[in-house]
Amino acid sequence: MLNSLDIKRFTVFRDQQLTLSPMLNVIVGENSMGKSHLLKLAYALIATSAEAGRKPSAGEPTKAVLQKAYGEKLIGVFRPEKGIGRLVTRKQGRDRCEVSAVFGNRALNTKISFATNSRSDVQVDELPSAWEQQSPLYIPTRELMTIFPNFVSVYEQHYLEFEETWRDTCLLLGGLLKRGARPADMARLIAPVEQALGGSVVLENGRFYLDMPGVGNVEMSLVAEGHRKLAMLARLIVNGVIQSQGYLFWDEPEANLNPRLIRLVASVIHQLAASGVQVFIATHSFFLLKELELLNKATPLKRCYIGLNAVQGDSSEADVQLADNMTGLTNIVALDEELAQYDRELQGS
Repeated sequence: MLNSLDIKRFTVFRDQQLTLSPMLNVIVGENSMGKSHLLKLAYALIATSAEAGRKPSAGEPTKAVLQKAYGEKLIGVFRPEKGIGRLVTRKQGRDRCEVSAVFGNRALNTKISFATNSRSDVQVDELPSAWEQQSPLYIPTRELMTIFPNFVSVYEQHYLEFEETWRDTCLLLGGLLKRGARPADMARLIAPVEQALGGSVVLENGRFYLDMPGVGNVEMSLVAEGHRKLAMLARLIVNGVIQSQGYLFWDEPEANLNPRLIRLVASVIHQLAASGVQVFIATHSFFLLKELELLNKATPLKRCYIGLNAVQGDSSEADVQLADNMTGLTNIVALDEELAQYDRELQGS
């Protein structure tokens, strides 16, 4: 589990120390305040170690291997045009970004740094002594079911502007059923998802379909976009990926979903966090936040809420607030705007 992140001069984060929950971590805030950046940074660090450790030639972690691997992963995930130095907080003159990650397993602890003039390689200031054994899963805002056919092979052979998280997730979507997946857990998770979809997700000849009773296979391009996103979740549950990964990063789970489906997604998130998956989500939805709070009353979880807002007088820098419950955050934009809407309604009546 990732215990904490210490971030200095990374994009909108000037100097932040984040103590994280081993169960559920929820990031909220305004647009451009770094919600996705936090998800992607943590994901990139963990994925780099997991991917490097799976290579047949992998021995013990070395600085030579990791300085290149970290740089390539950060560039692939963030897609800066002029090198990794673009991820350093943009201030006058040259500056240096530093990121430290502390894990429950101390052998995984790492620290990296890079300057504004860095192109690809990073400096490894603290070398982990072991590789991460559990791969992270990143679910992006966009559904990937319709772009899945041949996407990975094209991505590997050509430079595409798509984030590398899309490729990573497509690889997991196409994976075969994992041995050792827990049938009871899978049944409990998948049943309500397939009921909402009205069928099950199948992979045939490199394409995904929604197999609906009495209808047959329906092309994913003909399925509603919100349901296509739900189909991604169903597939990752069925092939055992989502249960076997140690980390789940999910950017805006509520995107393109109606409140009934958001409630379902909240239940899946809560169950995964309770079962031992360390979950990180970024959201704009007050409905999702409230639903997670209601679920927590029945089954309490250790939670970390990370509120991001612009520093007063400097919209290019994020002010970070940490709390162990939603009410501990003093500024939730989704709630503020909802209350302001009620006020406007009362004023007009």
